[in-house]
Amino acid sequence: MVIRTEKDIIQVVERDKWMMDILLAAKSLDLPDWWVCAGFVRSKIWDTLHGFSERTPMPDVDVIYFDKAALDESREKMLEERLKGILPGIPWSVKNEARMHLVNHLPPYLSSEDALSKFPETATALGLKLDDENRVILCAPCGLADVLNLEVRPTAHFLQNPELAPIYENRMKQKNWKGIWPRITVYPIKE
Repeated sequence: MVIRTEKDIIQVVERDKWMMDILLAAKSLDLPDWWVCAGFVRSKIWDTLHGFSERTPMPDVDVIYFDKAALDESREKMLEERLKGILPGIPWSVKNEARMHLVNHLPPYLSSEDALSKFPETATALGLKLDDENRVILCAPCGLADVLNLEVRPTAHFLQNPELAPIYENRMKQKNWKGIWPRITVYPIKE
């Protein structure tokens, strides 16, 4: 299938029961400013564009939210356990982006979308959630061009902060995305 637009992405996700079950589970936590993000979204797009008949395994399913009132990391672990109770077998990872700036040694994020915009690669700076009628909403603060064109580039945040270059370059080596999705093009942080 060809995916060219946000609408195409949403349709592909809505037809995927596994993805919808994950989104429904995350929604059931009723977290503020929540998204299921990163590889969960990117991998579906790239698997589809590569014509894969089977889902590429993911090391984790990232759920983010933004709650300045509850910054204790133990809450995130409790939320992961709740999700495991709803959908066992999913490698859940839950993070409150209101505290993650401390882990990443950055100024405070303003929202989950702001945090997404500061992920290392544009193709991973993506999130999905469900509205009140369980329709899929897509968040792409860095746009969709790179992920749809099978291109991996650093986000503007990483380009504007040269000290972050090793993080991006190391991720590209460790992830070996080219070995999984051969049609992608990975660009170095310095072009």
